Order: sequence, then structure tokens, then C-alpha cells
Amino acid sequence: MATLRQKALMKVQARPQVSAVAPSLKISDYFGSQVFGLKEMQETLATPVFKKVSTAIEKGTKIDMSTADEVATAVKSWALGKGATHYTHWFQPLTGSTAEKHDTFFDALSGMEKFKGSALVQQEPDASSFPSGGIRTTFEARGYTAWDPSSPIFIFNQTLCIPTIFVSFTGEALDFKTPLIRSTEAINNAAVEICQYFDRNVRKVNPSLGVEQEYFVIDRALYATRPDLVMAGRTVFGHNPARGQQLDDHYFGSIPSRVKEYMKDFEIEALKLGIPVSTRHNEVAPGQFEVAPLFEDINKATDHNLLLMDVMEKVAEKHGLKVLFHEKPFAGLNGSGKHNNWSLITDTGVNLFQPSNSARENLQFLCFLVATLKAVYKNADLLRASIASAGNDFRLGANEAPPAIISVFLGSTLTGILDELEKNGNIKIEKGDNMYMKLGISKIPEIILDNTDRNRTSPFAFTGNKFEFRAVGSSANPAGPMTALNVIVADVLKELKKDIDKEIEGGKEKKIAIVNVLRKYIKESKKIRFEGDGYSEEWEKEAEKRGLSNLKSTAEALDVLLSKQVTDLYKRHNVLNEKELHARHEIRLENYVMKVQIESRVMGDLALNHIIPTAIRYQNQLIVNANGLKGLGLDHRAAIETIEEVSKHIEALKSNVSNMIEARKRVNKVENITEKAKLYSTEVKDAYFDKIRYAVDKLELLVDDEYWPLVKYREMLFLK
Repeated sequence: MATLRQKALMKVQARPQVSAVAPSLKISDYFGSQVFGLKEMQETLATPVFKKVSTAIEKGTKIDMSTADEVATAVKSWALGKGATHYTHWFQPLTGSTAEKHDTFFDALSGMEKFKGSALVQQEPDASSFPSGGIRTTFEARGYTAWDPSSPIFIFNQTLCIPTIFVSFTGEALDFKTPLIRSTEAINNAAVEICQYFDRNVRKVNPSLGVEQEYFVIDRALYATRPDLVMAGRTVFGHNPARGQQLDDHYFGSIPSRVKEYMKDFEIEALKLGIPVSTRHNEVAPGQFEVAPLFEDINKATDHNLLLMDVMEKVAEKHGLKVLFHEKPFAGLNGSGKHNNWSLITDTGVNLFQPSNSARENLQFLCFLVATLKAVYKNADLLRASIASAGNDFRLGANEAPPAIISVFLGSTLTGILDELEKNGNIKIEKGDNMYMKLGISKIPEIILDNTDRNRTSPFAFTGNKFEFRAVGSSANPAGPMTALNVIVADVLKELKKDIDKEIEGGKEKKIAIVNVLRKYIKESKKIRFEGDGYSEEWEKEAEKRGLSNLKSTAEALDVLLSKQVTDLYKRHNVLNEKELHARHEIRLENYVMKVQIESRVMGDLALNHIIPTAIRYQNQLIVNANGLKGLGLDHRAAIETIEEVSKHIEALKSNVSNMIEARKRVNKVENITEKAKLYSTEVKDAYFDKIRYAVDKLELLVDDEYWPLVKYREMLFLK
């Protein structure tokens, strides 16, 4: 066995288990203990100041500097009491991860800890090295972070973290949070207008989000021996073990004790930070798990998901583990997603996607359901682009994940209701007739949450009182796809309001006008609905007949961001201007190119410096053995056959790696980023990755286990 691999496996066997210790047996004793929330504000701020801050949180009004100074004083006192030594503006640049620059509270000139309102409200981190997509040049370093009061301040690693937006000197959004907040306002405005048809008391509608986070866990020592995992986040080589996930015995099984202690530990830290984690379980693939929180306001839920990932990574180090968020770290096994459960909640406490036994509420429910269907149908390519990444390309369309074809699953009950509404909606209503009974609207049962099966193959599924956007990748910032979803639904809700008002102005009674428009929308968006197996080849053929897109690569999917339809859509709702949208297109293409480039380099390095030398050394040993057998007059045909097979794969490996390197050189000369990304997809990734992997994985089966340099799947995945 190769020395490094052997030492790593020995370290795993000798590693002691770390136990998680909670501050109290009752979670309520420490939940949110590291958060400066409304309770802490109310206790530490003067009543007028607290009212100003709570109003700003609720209504998005601006906080004046005197109020900010009062908050800063209270926050500083609270943070120092908790052992914090520094503060930072915690933001979400377009790198895909969070960013922070720590400043000390201690002022050496005065010899005191200081923290002013100006430091709370705004900072100026160096923005030159963050991706801007041409919004700014490298020598223009100025960028601003500004406090987002709607997301609570917290302490993490002895640092006071202030959630902020991040914008350029000229005001363009350089982050994920700013457009998410804008899109939340857009859907609030549009949804309230529809709610007013049914309840005049509704003044605000908040998007709600619950993020189910999937991930893999392996031992840190084994991770360190795999350059591909360290450099690319996934294994570019590795043959499937004899026993993988085919028995389905890992799914919802007993959690391995070492992983369970890790889960308990990161949950404790998450709960201190006010992250309402509530569910943990084994996923389908060995070594794969899931954590899920309760639902929250979409902005807070997004912040909490990113913070949770950070917590999970840091706590894993303590346990000698490595958590993997890549969408497809192991070939042949299930990939990991981030299932975004999205709904709309009114300030009167109504979930607009929750059916009931009330005809009026169900008509309102159908307005939002049908509007969402039409939004997804009109903007399926935008939703596909919102989840596009180099990592997710390996997962989408695989036989455990939603396909790259965007479709909506509703279940048989709702499908039947919409079909009946479409066919019989525009009927003459006689006096005394129950229109809702005739339309089938009142047939929506109270147990809608449980009356239809879930469809795991659907990228966008209705699951009782919410939509589950299952196609989002596990490493993604959920703000990206959720911004797109908010905007497209807001746009159709605006259209719905306009069309209903037109019917009313034409003399139709309000309820009839609503039904007439819904019937039209149901018919227009019918092609997006699919109840069958999204993994099947039949669905690909059927989707093509329906005219639905099947954009299989990120390089192809991102083109839609430059379309007039998308540009006008984002501009219309003041979410992203043309400059900001073009910047995101360029940044994401650059990211894709760099990811594929890194993976190709890792492949070349491992093949040339690890795999081929190992295979040749083993081949030479076989030749010696074969000659020995021949000299003794013994049968040496089996040895010769193995030598020939090893030689065949070595030659294929050399040839394909060499050709891939040459292809990469040619593509690197291309200056246009759109063309370059597409060429990296087709001329590098599609042309060579699978061929190179095939040769290496075959060699893994042929070469003596004692020679093989890379830790194998069977050694990484079955952690106890």
C-alpha cells in the first residue's frame, strides 16, 4: 500500500472520538445566546430608539445616525460582555461565499474600547479583488458595506458580525443580498395587490424559506491525501466500491456515532447563533447526510444557511472530519442538493400556498398557485440559469437528482382541480348556484399536505403548502435562485392583477373575473406541469415535444441572463439593472472556466505524477513475474493478459491527458468569456474528463492494492 495512503488509514483507526457537550440540557436556555436580537435590543435600548429600529426592521425605513450611535453603544457593551474582541461587516460577495474584515474594538490612542454608529452602519472594505464583472477596474478599490437591520447581528469566533449589503462606489450591487432584498420588496408589492381582492387587512407579504442542506462527511486525514478533493472539492478519479448505495441501507439508518457527535456539536453552535436547526438524518449515499432548519424570513434564512455552512466546516475540524458541500464529490453516488422550500406569508398570518376548506381562501390560493406555474413556464430558462454551476452540472440529470429540464410537480389532486377549472371555468352562473362547487374549487381537501405523493425527480414541486426548488446545488448561495423566483412570480402577479382588473372593468363580477383569468393562465402554462419520472428518457423526449429547454451545461444555460426578456424583467422590478446583470453573467462564466480549468489541471497532475508511474511500476513487476513463470515452464498467459490490459489503459491515459492539455492551451487563447466557457465545456470537459477517468478507474481495479496511491471510495465513505 502506498505510504501516504497507509499512514492516513492508520490515523483514522487511531483517532479518538470527540464528544459534543451542550451548555444546558434545555435548548431554550442557550438558543440565540450569541445573537443581538429584538429581545436584547428592547432590554438595552431606550424605548424611542427601540421603536425606530424595530420600525426599520419591519418596514425597511432608514436609521438615522443618532439612533445608530445608540445601537452601537448597546451592541458594543453586549459583545464585550460575551468576550468579543473584534467586529466585522459580514457580507456576501459574488465569490459565492461570505466575506469579513475584522477590526478591533480597542482604540490604542485612547486606551479604550470604542464602536461608533458610523462603524455599525457603513464600512469601506477593499473591493478591488472581489469579482465585479467589469463594474469596476482593479485599481478602483472603493466599495461599501451597509448594515442590514432585518438580519440580526451575532457573535462568531469572538467577532461581532454585522450582516451587510455590499455595493460599488457608484452604487451597483456587488453581492447576493442586495438583489434578494430588492426582489423581496418586489414580490411583497405584487402579492399584496392580489391579496387585497380577498382581504383588505393585508398590508405585507413576506417570502418564507426553509433550506434543507445535504452534505458528505469524510475523515480529514483521508481528505488530505486526495489532491483532487483539496483542489477541486470532488474526486476526479475513483472506482465505485462493490457496495455503494444499492442496498439503500444508509438512508434514514442509524447515524454513525462519530458523525452523530459532530452533528450534535455543530447543532449546538448553530442554535447559539439563532439558527433553528430541527432535523438531521442519513441520506441515500454512504457518507451523506442532511440538516434542515425551521422556516424563516427569506433574508434571514439565507444568512443562516451560509452561516450554518461556515459553522459546519469549523466544527468538523474539531472532530477530525471534513465536510464536503460539492454537488457531486463522488461519481456513481447521489449528489448533494440544497432544497429550497419557498412560500409566501401575509402579515395577517396566512400562508398563501395553504389550501383550506374555505372557498374564498381557496380561490386566493389558486391565484398564487397558478401565477407561480405561469411564472415558471415563462421563465424556465432563467430558473435553470439561477442554479447553474460547474459542480451542479455533474448532479443535474444524474439518476438521483432533478434533470436540467425545469418542470413543476403538483400531484394528482391539484392536477385534477386545475384541469376541471380549465375546462369548466367560464360557465354561466345562475342565481343561487354555488360557483365554487361547480368549478371544483371547494374540493381541495383540508388534508392537502398529505394527499399526494412526493416526486423526488421534479426540480420544482408543490409539497402541500410550499414549493420545493430541489434543483439548487448544495454549495450554492440560496439568494441567487430565490431572487430569480421572487422576481418571476412578482412579475406574473402584476400581470394577473392587470388582467383581472381589465375583466372587472369589462363588467365581470370580481370572482368570475378572477376565474376567467386563472383559466387562461392554466391553459397557457400547462406544458410545464409533469407528474411522472423526471429521470426517464421518455420525459426528455416528451419535454422536447412540449418545447421545454434542456440546457445541460452552465456555459449554455447562462446565455439567458443577457436576453432582453430577462434584462427587462429585472429592470422592471428594480432588482438588477443591465450593468449588474451583465456583470453577474461574466462573473459566473469566469467562475465556471476556472473551476473546469482547475479540475483539468488536477486530472493531469494526478495522472502523470501518481497514476501512470504507479501503473508502470506494477506493470514492470508483472513482467518480472511473467518471465519467472516462463523460465520455470509454467503457464504465464494470465500475467501477459494483465500486462497488456494495464498497458492499454496507460497508453489511453497518456494520450487523453496530452490531448486535454493541448485543448486547454487552445481554449485559453480565446478572449471572449462566453465562447471560452462553452469551449471549456465541450473541448475540455466533455471531450476528455470521462475518458481519462475511465482509464484511471480501470487501472485502480487492475493494479495491486498495495501499490495504489489514492485513498479509495470504500475507505473514505464508510465512516463509523
